[in-house]
Amino acid sequence: MLYPVELRVQNCRTQAYQFLRVAGTASIQNLAYTFRVISPRFGIRVLQSWLGVTLLTCSALAAPVSAPSVILITVDTTRADRMGFLGSQRGLTPNLDSLAKQSVVFSRAYSQVPLTSPSHATILTGTYPQFNRVNDFGMPLAETLPYLPKVLHDHGYKTAAFIGSVILDPKSGASPGFDRGFDEYDTGFASTGDRYQVYEHRAADVVSHAVDWLKAHPRSACFVWIHLFDPHAPYEPPEPYKSRYAANLYDGEIAYTDAALGTLLEQLKKQTLFDGSLIAVMSDHGEAFGEHGERNHGIFLYDETIHVPLLIKLPGQRFAGTRVDQRASLVDIMPTILQALSIPIPKSVQGKSLMALMTPSVPGASQRKPEDRSSYAETDYPYRDFGWSSLRSLRSDKYLYVEAPRKELYDQTADPQAAHDLSKQSPAITQTLASQLTALRRGTENTTKAPESAMNPALGQKLAALGYVSSGSVVAGASNENRADPKDKIEIANLVQEALLARESGHLQDATSALEKALSHDPGNAVVNRNLGTIWVDQQDYARALPYLRKAVELSPNTAMDRYNLGLAYLSSGNTEDAKTELEAAVAKSTSENSQSLGNLHYTLAAAYSRLGRADDAKREMRKSLALQPDDYESNLVMGQMLAQDDPNAAIPYLQKASKVQPTSPDPHILLFQIYTALGQATSAAKERTEAERLQQAGK
Repeated sequence: MLYPVELRVQNCRTQAYQFLRVAGTASIQNLAYTFRVISPRFGIRVLQSWLGVTLLTCSALAAPVSAPSVILITVDTTRADRMGFLGSQRGLTPNLDSLAKQSVVFSRAYSQVPLTSPSHATILTGTYPQFNRVNDFGMPLAETLPYLPKVLHDHGYKTAAFIGSVILDPKSGASPGFDRGFDEYDTGFASTGDRYQVYEHRAADVVSHAVDWLKAHPRSACFVWIHLFDPHAPYEPPEPYKSRYAANLYDGEIAYTDAALGTLLEQLKKQTLFDGSLIAVMSDHGEAFGEHGERNHGIFLYDETIHVPLLIKLPGQRFAGTRVDQRASLVDIMPTILQALSIPIPKSVQGKSLMALMTPSVPGASQRKPEDRSSYAETDYPYRDFGWSSLRSLRSDKYLYVEAPRKELYDQTADPQAAHDLSKQSPAITQTLASQLTALRRGTENTTKAPESAMNPALGQKLAALGYVSSGSVVAGASNENRADPKDKIEIANLVQEALLARESGHLQDATSALEKALSHDPGNAVVNRNLGTIWVDQQDYARALPYLRKAVELSPNTAMDRYNLGLAYLSSGNTEDAKTELEAAVAKSTSENSQSLGNLHYTLAAAYSRLGRADDAKREMRKSLALQPDDYESNLVMGQMLAQDDPNAAIPYLQKASKVQPTSPDPHILLFQIYTALGQATSAAKERTEAERLQQAGK
């Protein structure tokens, strides 16, 4: 692949430096950039006339020349007002502040969705959520979408991702398709263990994995995405940040993450990757601490959750120290990176490159009027998971317009806190912005059939541990236009999130109290009833759990998760007939594409059939479970147990597989001992008995 002459020159700057000193020029890259800014048409030609001999010498020494590496860093749930380079006096981000001095800083950058996976879909595809359709957890990223990792991989880049949260793990079902185009997609989440093994990784661990990978690819043009999740609730920074910021643990998480990024940046410098790389740092969304009534994020579209930090360090620190005060959007990141690398931008990309905003004015040239770029945002989270209205917003000129059942308008210049709604006193402006928003959506929407969510009970449990509600489908009720305004329901969302985090930390009484309070506000809320029911299931109090779970099913009868939860509670309480009915409905209504989740549904239904004495139906469902998850220990063990009586020879492969999947368990060997004994195979029986006894002894 051929790259612009100035990029080749950057790779040869060591050999050319002495020549340029004689010419009185400080650095080879600045010369190249100066010519390109002043005269885009003749810059390369003039540069060649100055440096032709040097270029020939370098091409002979350094071919093939590598393109600049790209380091994309996304820090979850980070407010712009915590950044020193954006004016914060809290002193939380010395490493990012230092990087900002060598970068272009965007003071008014905005997310398109205040949720992790939808926002990252926008960043990595350069498309709006209404086009990429990733507007909630579990929504698959279509292969037809433009995707930055795939584009760079196709242009010869080595690609790797290092992920801090299970939310962005395609294997979990939360972000299907996000691993497309990556040579390595490092997640490593365990099925059991503590929070930092199962749900998220500390920033230092994520950075360590990324650094190790970069060391293993020292001479390659790389695209590395590093996702750090630490500022996300619950706020639990490690020491010394936990003690130092005991009064504000969120700030402690920001300070800890900045320190981890300091380690990364230092390693990039040690590996001589810093100067020549493009480094982009941003947050996917912010966090609210009671502003407008919201605690956390996902429901509202005010600046607390939509205004995000953004800085871009170009190769050679081009335009270092530039501050861009025009609006920028995260949808613009992909085209910006591609233009900076001189790679064609796919036609379906909807964002607009920010490179033009970074270019400083040339002395003596006519001054351009600052470009006012509108910024769109949306959230379907209140609609899909709570049954309330979706929200849309448009930031344009000096205004913030929020499309809701009760429309809102704010003058962000005079009222940056969005405290005074002007929609009633300025109806013409409100209507103009409403029309602009509608036009933008129509011009960027995807008219194909929307994909189904891959939501499932296992994923729902993981999301709940992070404070997220997950129903997997739109809650039953009226059309979106006639649904409740989230402004009127925000305290319910706060209480539910509080309850989910309390439940995860083992404080079940606090979780129950929060949900009961929410239920007093809204007895017909399916989300609250579902979660109250599951908390009582956790405590094996099925008499208390069942009324709430039945109510959840009544309110959202087409939600597979609710049918599954009710069926599981019936099964655990001994009501197998009703369990079978609900589990059959869960299987029929499931739209999940996650094999483990579907496998678990069939496994549980097989258990219900087995209890009812329907052996053939049980075996059929267990085979379906194994087809979806052939390495599942319990499915292999139970299938072997089912076959042991009627077809012992057929049972043996399943039990052998179970013993390989879980080599420390004595159970498969006990069953194999019994089968070999019944078959008269004394040697094999003795071997299995010995192994079973050994494992039983080891487990004591």
